[in-house]
Amino acid sequence: MEEKNEILLMKGNEAIAHAAIRCGCDGYFGYPITPQSEVLETLAKEEPWKTTGMVVVQAESEVAAINMLYGGGAVGKRVMTSSSSPGVALMQEGITYMAGAELPGLIVNVQRGGPGLGTIQPSQGDYFQSTRGGGNGDYNVIVLAPASVQEMADFVDLGFNLAFKYRNPVLMLSDGVIGQMMEKVVLPPLKPRRTNEEVRQECPWAAIGKREKGKSIVTSLELEPKEMEKHNLHLQEKYATIRKNEVRFESFKTEDADYLIVAFGSASRIAQKSIELCRAEGIRVGMLRPITLWPFPTEEIARLSKQVKGILSVEINAGQMIEDIKLAVEGRVPVSHYGRMGGMVPGPDEIVAALKEKVINK
Repeated sequence: MEEKNEILLMKGNEAIAHAAIRCGCDGYFGYPITPQSEVLETLAKEEPWKTTGMVVVQAESEVAAINMLYGGGAVGKRVMTSSSSPGVALMQEGITYMAGAELPGLIVNVQRGGPGLGTIQPSQGDYFQSTRGGGNGDYNVIVLAPASVQEMADFVDLGFNLAFKYRNPVLMLSDGVIGQMMEKVVLPPLKPRRTNEEVRQECPWAAIGKREKGKSIVTSLELEPKEMEKHNLHLQEKYATIRKNEVRFESFKTEDADYLIVAFGSASRIAQKSIELCRAEGIRVGMLRPITLWPFPTEEIARLSKQVKGILSVEINAGQMIEDIKLAVEGRVPVSHYGRMGGMVPGPDEIVAALKEKVINK
């Protein structure tokens, strides 16, 4: 094991795997798919079952992996899976089951271009799938959007903490750029896996063995409509609490900005360079980077919309996050979109040109 504060060089996918081992993950269940296969490959190489007791399973499919996650979450274990866009699409039924049963778990999506099998190149086309929920029913998962290899590592522990705090699935929405790029990273300190007794104390709801009043039953099924509505109202109250307490974002040069770019993940890194180019020309542009895509930083964008003259949503898709931006702005200023699709990634000069054409000179 590396030392706590040692600076390492690794891919984002590799950082996720190392962080999982160090953050007390009890089990990883996954299936290889580009561009996230290094997560499973790294875990297989590290063999954490020999050091921490962490279980690592290559499932027979993404459907099997998410159902293994359901089982692990049901007994209060720190469990996770990772995949890429079409693989996560196959997991949607299991994710909504976990949300309905209020089970914790961490799902990592290293996005690739679509629709369908698409391309192995990066994309941000799963925003709707993640923030709207691709499964059935009224539910939400907490969505974290890392923009660096360091955040890929940091968000593993954060994701587990949020998942258990709210008994809710957490999804880390990365993309092929962040997953495949290499950067320096400081891995989190090694924490021991919890004993079964510690799990029982921390997760009294978990179905571990026999209980005093019989066995625990973990399910999202309720045949009585009034009881199902009662459960749904409970879930909505929980989601309202998450919206109130867990919004995360980063601001860049917004204090004096006349124009605002909103971007997440790898698009925000490119947009930051675009802002530097604009500032060199005397154009005061700032950026708001949502770190949680759900809950979305609606209030902060609404506040900034009272200051700026226009907003550009930069996404590596056809325009999905822009809908949440428009809802936040409520028509106060124009909101436009610029993005590339099919695995194409925009360059800083393209974003500058789009800002001038769609926002400044419109």
